[in-house]
Amino acid sequence: MTEAELQKMIVENLNNSDCCRVWRANAGKLRVGKRTIQLLPKGFPDVFGVRLTDGKFIAIEIKKPDGKLSDEQIGFRDWAILNRFIYGIAHSVDDALKIIEEG
Repeated sequence: MTEAELQKMIVENLNNSDCCRVWRANAGKLRVGKRTIQLLPKGFPDVFGVRLTDGKFIAIEIKKPDGKLSDEQIGFRDWAILNRFIYGIAHSVDDALKIIEEG
């Protein structure tokens, strides 16, 4: 399973649960014709949203078991933890649910 397939499965499962509402994030730049559109900054997590019980911001990075964080992702992780966001790295739907429950 690719990270993109895993990401889709996690977003669908989280949004079908009662715990949160999440969205898939697009980071980097996108070229449309002659224009370059700046999306979310490099390092922004793959999935973001809100925990419904308390409104806390959720940021989840999706990785295959052998996947590593980029320098930009490490920077976001450190900033998110410092600011007490719900943050974690998920390798499965169960990981993502656990991150939100324990966050």
